[in-house]
Amino acid sequence: AGASRYMVEPNVKEGKGGLRDLNTLFWIAQYLHPVDEPRELMRLKDFNRREVKAFLRAFDFLWAVRAHMHFITGRAEERLTFDLQPEVARRMGYGDETGDAVVVERFMRRYFLIAREVGVLTRTFCAKLEADHAKRPQGLSRLFPRRSPPRRELEPGFHESDGRLCVEGPETFERDPVNLLRIFRVADVHDLDLHPDAFAAVNRSLHLIGAKLRRDPDAARAFLDVLAFGTETLRTLTLMNESGVLGRYLPEFGRIVGQMQFNMYHAYTTDEHTLRAVGYIADIAGGRLGEDHPLAVSILPLIADREALFLAMLLHDTGKGGAPGGQELAGARNARLACERLGLSSERVEFAAWLVQHHLVMSDYAQKRDLGDPRTIAAFARIVQDPDRLRCLAVLTAADIRAVGPGVWNGWKGQLLRQLYTSTEAVFRGGRPSDLAFEAVDDIQQILAEAARTRLENAAENGGAARSWAQSMEDAYFVAFAAKAQLEHLSLVQRAVQEGAAASARLMADWNAVEISVAAPDRRGLFADLTAAMASLGANVVGARVFTSASGGALDIFHVQDRSGAPFGEADPRSLDRLLAALETAGCGQSPADEPRRLDLGRASAFSVAPAVAVDNEASDMATVVEVSGRDRPGLLQAVSRTLADAGLSVQSAHIESFGERAVDAFYVTDAEGRKLTEPYAIAALKQELKAVLLAVEPEVEKARARIGARALV
Repeated sequence: AGASRYMVEPNVKEGKGGLRDLNTLFWIAQYLHPVDEPRELMRLKDFNRREVKAFLRAFDFLWAVRAHMHFITGRAEERLTFDLQPEVARRMGYGDETGDAVVVERFMRRYFLIAREVGVLTRTFCAKLEADHAKRPQGLSRLFPRRSPPRRELEPGFHESDGRLCVEGPETFERDPVNLLRIFRVADVHDLDLHPDAFAAVNRSLHLIGAKLRRDPDAARAFLDVLAFGTETLRTLTLMNESGVLGRYLPEFGRIVGQMQFNMYHAYTTDEHTLRAVGYIADIAGGRLGEDHPLAVSILPLIADREALFLAMLLHDTGKGGAPGGQELAGARNARLACERLGLSSERVEFAAWLVQHHLVMSDYAQKRDLGDPRTIAAFARIVQDPDRLRCLAVLTAADIRAVGPGVWNGWKGQLLRQLYTSTEAVFRGGRPSDLAFEAVDDIQQILAEAARTRLENAAENGGAARSWAQSMEDAYFVAFAAKAQLEHLSLVQRAVQEGAAASARLMADWNAVEISVAAPDRRGLFADLTAAMASLGANVVGARVFTSASGGALDIFHVQDRSGAPFGEADPRSLDRLLAALETAGCGQSPADEPRRLDLGRASAFSVAPAVAVDNEASDMATVVEVSGRDRPGLLQAVSRTLADAGLSVQSAHIESFGERAVDAFYVTDAEGRKLTEPYAIAALKQELKAVLLAVEPEVEKARARIGARALV
């Protein structure tokens, strides 16, 4: 059912923080104090009225949710899936004119706050039941004198007993509210969990956290020690969050506690995602994720301001929720407020705010732009401006992506980030990015290409053929590939001359993908035909580059995964052989007719996905960048590629990414003469045609929603 109570599609019955937890507590209480109804717990002196009211509130809410799920589906459905959430929210009175997404997010935030309250109740009730049971020894133990568990004094007001951290009593916090932060530092330093009584005492003392404590230097020091230098950072911050201290001490973070984003990309609530991201940075700092994040592990010790890095990660999503100025600017404002209260200097405050404002930039450039284009690197370097910013962004981006959910991080994304980092770092070593003019980039690229051509001609067995091909290929090709790959491509091109088209594949384990190279005569629609062949066999294209020689040959390079995110053909090598054969057939212009495929949107039909098409002539000096964003579905890349081909455009590179139900694809394109698309009428027409492609699936979405609605009426 999931180890976290903050899964965005929770199991209401068996999930952590769900009905099973409450039922178990009640059954244990029944054993010790036989009662018939949960409300009768109110009469027991062991439980105060506040705790019993919280129990009953959670019990009623979760049972109502579960009952509505059963009525809607007509079966014992226990998982609150995306397609059920809008209807359950409406039935429970959360519906209004603001729209499904806002309604669902309000309802689900209530659900997650209830689930957190169940966690507090679990700790509190278990402590009371455990203490009560200990007072009544059973069997032979009744004949022996009872001994108190050993006690070890730690700091004033805190001691260890039976392997857990205890407090002297609520007066510990009333005497000095800073102890509400110190208790977590003590727990982290001594690797202790909080005793349930201590946890309950913390939860009941939240009213002591006010403006004065938030600006107290001792409180800030205790908090930053846990955040940036803790030994079990994630566990300790989770304790702070579930006790309510973290959100009360940092109101900016408190506003995202229990917040859900109604999409299929994020697996957790915003606060849970954030804490996991902070935990991953702590793991990287401890050298525990070297295999998955070798770059981050190597550069994190070089980061000068570790506290600013961790604060930026903790605050990076606090701008979500429709704040003025958008997520990035709102998050930067929140970071300034929080860091100033914590006593950071103005320079450090601005550094943390800059990281929050730009925390998506590196991901966007790595996944949506052509990293083989020196202008991409130059533009990114101009934004970053500083090597320490670059190092922090690399660590933040890796942790942010990994914390989205299981399986989101993979070798492909890691390699893209490493490539962008390495290229940008080289710019900084060579001078300030503002000094890197595009003319200089062209000169450098030409020099590197000429040297590569010479090496290829000397290494090839057929020097004449190699020379002819090398001189006809564009400079960008020789900058993008190493000498060994160039020799393999030359052999592939020579085979294509004899057979009409040729395809080859090589596993790129570091990229978590298979690199497929296709050589064929260039023609209009070639790229679309190749993507159609791959789509028909279930291959998922995550990146592509297209190179055209002056003699009319095309060399298309694809990075391909299967539908599970593994390198295509890794589990079934024969499927890779079939794919290569299909690509060679398509390269010869004998592509089979598109076969209609059954479209099963499933849970994705619950979401409204607004289509968007952007045309950018500034991102590249040689091509127009067309970015297409809309509802993801099988065959979308094929349909978009066909539309670009029908518009007379040639694809130079493609960068494919999906974020749950939304696909975001970027294409570098040129017209028939190899120039940018600049004519306003042509741009407007292309946008209209691409939006029609994106909207083509919406009738199926409405049918799927109608089926859910019909079930709800039964």
